[in-house]
Amino acid sequence: MKKVYGSATEALDGVLHDGMLIAAGGFGLCGIPELLIDGIVASGVKDLTVASNNAGVDGFGLGKLLETRQIKKMMSSYVGENAEFMRQYLSGELELEFNPQGTLAERMRAGGAGIPGFYTKTGVGTQIAEGKDVKQFNGEDYIMEEGIFADLSIVKAWKADDTGNLIFRKTARNFNPPAAMCGRICIAEVEEIVPRGSLDPDLIHLPGIYVHRLIQGQHEKRIEQRTVRKREDA
Repeated sequence: MKKVYGSATEALDGVLHDGMLIAAGGFGLCGIPELLIDGIVASGVKDLTVASNNAGVDGFGLGKLLETRQIKKMMSSYVGENAEFMRQYLSGELELEFNPQGTLAERMRAGGAGIPGFYTKTGVGTQIAEGKDVKQFNGEDYIMEEGIFADLSIVKAWKADDTGNLIFRKTARNFNPPAAMCGRICIAEVEEIVPRGSLDPDLIHLPGIYVHRLIQGQHEKRIEQRTVRKREDA
């Protein structure tokens, strides 16, 4: 089975359609699939629902898809770094489904494991619980959350072999493994594709069984909030 493609455009060919649900890896701008996001922007596909911890920043990451009005709904945990997101939401142009961060990660992981729903204490007694099934375990209330089954997953990894085994780089792992697992089709972009058999099996973070297509490319790796110490001699 061929998994390695020459570009994001080639890897996305035949996969995208209007109204689809996309799960995207990344946290802030760390570990985001920036090349695949650019490919989706170029495709012109619209009315997307995107499950992602956040929506990038203005002009970068998923923020590009917001600017082109290709996203209809976001399923997110944190959206505080994107002014265009705020503008669209407050004006009623964008639907928003807020999720506690751990709940969002578990919804993705559950979908990847074939689990349609689970119960959690997170959100009990808040707006998060409105309209959701409540059940008691050991005398305490829990709310039911549904697993996420995405039409497409887009993720970013550090290294891969041609079978799709992935290794992530430190904190850039973040939401990428659960996002990859919950997609009916998963496309990964990586910094380096190494020969088959050269990756230590004990170091593989995501088995290639979850990855259907793969691209290699150069990444900007923009820093969302650059903070440095003042020079002592300044």
